[in-house]
Amino acid sequence: MELALYNQQGQETGRVTLNDEVFAIEPNEHALYLDVKQYLANQRQGTHKSKERSEVSGSTRKLHKQKGGGGSRIGDINSPVLVGGGRVFGPRPRDYRFKLNKKLKDLARRSALSLKAAAGEIIVVDTLNFEAPKTKEFINFAKNFKVDGKKVLLVLADKNNNVYLSMRNVPDAKLMTASDINTYAVLNNNVLILDKAGVEVINNI
Repeated sequence: MELALYNQQGQETGRVTLNDEVFAIEPNEHALYLDVKQYLANQRQGTHKSKERSEVSGSTRKLHKQKGGGGSRIGDINSPVLVGGGRVFGPRPRDYRFKLNKKLKDLARRSALSLKAAAGEIIVVDTLNFEAPKTKEFINFAKNFKVDGKKVLLVLADKNNNVYLSMRNVPDAKLMTASDINTYAVLNNNVLILDKAGVEVINNI
């Protein structure tokens, strides 16, 4: 697969080759589902907790005798059926993480990239660098490619501090290195912008 190669001003300067085994496979929807599910599950802190009957602060005295009063049976004031009582089967702290095989995660990542390529939502630039960290520089760059206002994922081969500082205040733009790219990040953005060196890294994943 070949795509146009652009400079920072949005002008086409050549062509770049994408690996068909990464960018042009038949997407596996179930692999995508599992990988996104795992990513979101791994983000959960799992610190939720509610007080149960034995943990509520209150007297354990039996409110009235078991029989003969004409009313229902009841124990102490911490009973879940009373206002202010404990919660039945409430949430407890737990770990939501689960494991997926590396081959499945690799298939999901390649499926996500293939979906973006098929939808024409991948842009490749020759190089990307700003002389100084200025948000205006990134906004002008986004306007050159008509992606301002869209959710943009910028993928570079290496870390670039000027680029990071220029885009960190833009709410719909995110930056990551090609070696860290994951299925959720690809699917959760409208446009994927890669630099030429980043394409080489992803081609060999």
